[in-house]
Amino acid sequence: MKLKLFFTSTLLCACFFVQGCSLLDATIGTFSEAVGLTDTAVVMARTAQIRTSYAVVAADLLEVKRGDRLDVLDKVEFEKVLWYRVRARDEEGTEGWIEAQNVITNDTLEKSQELALQFKEQLPQAGGKLRAASNLRLAPEMNAENVLFRLPNNTTFEIMAWNFVPKQEVADVDDSTSGPAKPPGSERNEEIESARVAGEPEKIDEKYDIWYLVKLDPSVSPAPAGWLFGRQVELQVPSDIVFFQPNNRRFVSWQRLDTDSPSMSVSDDRKSTPGNWMIVSRTNAVKAIDGVEPDFDGIQVMAFDKYDQSYYTVYRSSGEVWGKLPMRIDGSGDNKTVTLRLRHPEGRMDEKRFVIFRDRNRLRVTPPEDIAQYQQTPPRRR
Repeated sequence: MKLKLFFTSTLLCACFFVQGCSLLDATIGTFSEAVGLTDTAVVMARTAQIRTSYAVVAADLLEVKRGDRLDVLDKVEFEKVLWYRVRARDEEGTEGWIEAQNVITNDTLEKSQELALQFKEQLPQAGGKLRAASNLRLAPEMNAENVLFRLPNNTTFEIMAWNFVPKQEVADVDDSTSGPAKPPGSERNEEIESARVAGEPEKIDEKYDIWYLVKLDPSVSPAPAGWLFGRQVELQVPSDIVFFQPNNRRFVSWQRLDTDSPSMSVSDDRKSTPGNWMIVSRTNAVKAIDGVEPDFDGIQVMAFDKYDQSYYTVYRSSGEVWGKLPMRIDGSGDNKTVTLRLRHPEGRMDEKRFVIFRDRNRLRVTPPEDIAQYQQTPPRRR
C-alpha cells in the first residue's frame, strides 16, 4: 500500500513539475516579447558606437559596422532622439545603447524587402542622387508612421518607378521624423498663377511633386527599397548624353544598349566609354488623362560612331506619345528589342516593340509599323 502511494505521489510531482516548466517557459517567453528580446536590428551606418548610456557624456563600449546584427532589448526616446538598448554578437555579448538612426530593425527591414518584390524582375529605369539628407519612406506620402530611416546627402540609387502626387505646401527637404513641416509662408503662390499665360498648359513642376521608388545597393543600405521625396532627388543622366537633352524636355529614363549587364544599364560611370542609348523624355506640360500622367512623351535612340568619335541620332519620334514605364529590353549584343507601353487614341495601352540591330557599322531601329497612330503633333506656341 505504501509502495503504491509512493508511486502515485511521484507521478503527481512529475506532472506538476512538467506543468510548472511549461508555465515558466511561457512566462519567460511573454516577458521576452514584452521587452523586445526577440527583435533584431542591422547596422546601416558605416560605423557606429554602442555606448554605456544615451547621455552626452556616455563612454563608447564597442564599434559596430554596416551589416552587423544586434539583438534589441529595449528602446527609449531621450531629448527627441530614439535610442535602442542592444546586445552585440561579439564574444563578450556587449550590451549598451545605440542611436536608432544607425540601425534598422528587422520589422522595418522586412517591410523594405516586401517593397523590393514589386520590381524583382525589372531593370532600373534611371539613376539618381540625393542633394540633401532625406527620409526613405514606405509609401509616397509624408507620414510620421512610414519613415524607414534617413539617408545621408549624396546617397546614390537606382530609380525603379515614380508617382506624380498633387503638390503639397511642405518644406523642400524631407528630413523630419515627426511628419511634414510647412515652410514659411505656405500659402499658394498667387504670383505664379497670375504670371501664367492664358491658354498655356499647366506645368508639371507647379502642379505635382514627384516621389521616386528607389533601389539601394547593399553597400549603401541593408534595406533594399523605399520612396524618396523628389525635390531633393537629382537625376544622374550619363555624362556622355546629358548634353543632348533639349531645353524644352528632360530625359526621364535611359538604357544602355551595348551592354548585357543590368548594373551598367543606367550607370553614370564617368570611366565608361561612350555607347548606344535608348532614351525616353518628358516635357513639362501637364497631360493627365483620367487623373493619370504619362511617364514620357518622347522616344529617342542615340549611337556612338567609334570612327568619327561622335554621336548620331538613330531614331526620334516625330510626334509626342503618351507612354508608361517600365521600359523592357530583351536580346543580347547588338540585337535588342525594346518594349514600351503606349496609349492608343482609343484609350487602350499597347505594348510596342522597337527592334534594334547593327547594319555594317551603323545602328538601326525598326519601329512598330503602326507607330504613327500613337504619335500626336504637339501644339505650336503662339
